[in-house]
Amino acid sequence: MRRVLRVMREAELLAPARQPTPLVERPHDGTIVTAAPNVMWGTDATAVVTIVDGPATIFAAIDHCTAECVGIHAARHGDRFEALEPLRQGVRDHFGGLAPSVAQGLALRHDHGSVYLSGDFQAEVTFLGMTSSPAFVRQPEGNGCIERFFRTLKEQLLWVRHFSTVEELRQALLAFKETSNREWLIARLGYRSPAQVRRAFAVRPAA
Repeated sequence: MRRVLRVMREAELLAPARQPTPLVERPHDGTIVTAAPNVMWGTDATAVVTIVDGPATIFAAIDHCTAECVGIHAARHGDRFEALEPLRQGVRDHFGGLAPSVAQGLALRHDHGSVYLSGDFQAEVTFLGMTSSPAFVRQPEGNGCIERFFRTLKEQLLWVRHFSTVEELRQALLAFKETSNREWLIARLGYRSPAQVRRAFAVRPAA
């Protein structure tokens, strides 16, 4: 096999292979955890298959400080409009409702998927006052908070249960969100739950 490979290489008969361009620098400094809630949220999508409805897409959003799932959603068609639902859930819960610039100062970390770069998605992000913060290309650790949440979601729910319909899946996701935020103990948070950390930031020392 090695001889054939050598002969073909010498005869320039091998199929051309695209070589990745080496990274000259790494603009991502390795820090994505924020010092306070509602400074940066991360959002992404993953896929699952239901028994009756077939493939479905799961969208979620998570706070980079508290590791709290601020929104989660499932849909048969994972388009740009469905991708906005977790953000709407989070904005309603943490900013009081959907209104122009209501989430001013919040950065939104996402990848370069077509749903996130679409005009409709970016327009609503701007309408809500968020700042779009795409992860650096070829540096997936920039969106690591939501990726870590998806790992837990798969290990604790998606890989241990079957779902007949997308609606059944959606209800299970909402229940998982509440349980995870309330009870899941996270090492980097000092083995506290996201809800405990959120409450700690809500308590302000007396003047």
